Amino acid sequence: MTRRPDDIPTRQFDWGTIKWLVASELGDDAGITVGEVIIYPGQGHAPHTHEAEEVLYVVSGEGSQTVGEGTQAYPVVAGDVVYVPYGAVHSTYNTSWSPLRIIAVYNPRGPERLLDELPDARILDPGVPPRWVQG
Repeated sequence: MTRRPDDIPTRQFDWGTIKWLVASELGDDAGITVGEVIIYPGQGHAPHTHEAEEVLYVVSGEGSQTVGEGTQAYPVVAGDVVYVPYGAVHSTYNTSWSPLRIIAVYNPRGPERLLDELPDARILDPGVPPRWVQG
């Protein structure tokens, strides 16, 4: 199976975008979900948990990451890998002027469905680019 990002819907949020590259909604039987996350400059998402473990691979950009209740944020840069245990509180914030690009993997699949229920979630049709606006 090969997919092109322009053939996949984009999830847009106030803080950035996600494209699920491997997901049950795309007809995949895989037990994991894989997505590309882009966090806009100066943005991030609130601390949250998932009913899955998560691996984050930083493709480009710079940010700060927390993993665990009440932990201090630490810097992440391109090439870093972050492991988030099942149910651990975590957050990611873009600390630079350029987009922070991350590959996210959920094991098992499923937490991605909850993101569509967030109040700022918008699903863009395949091929429709997101509009980045200053918040």
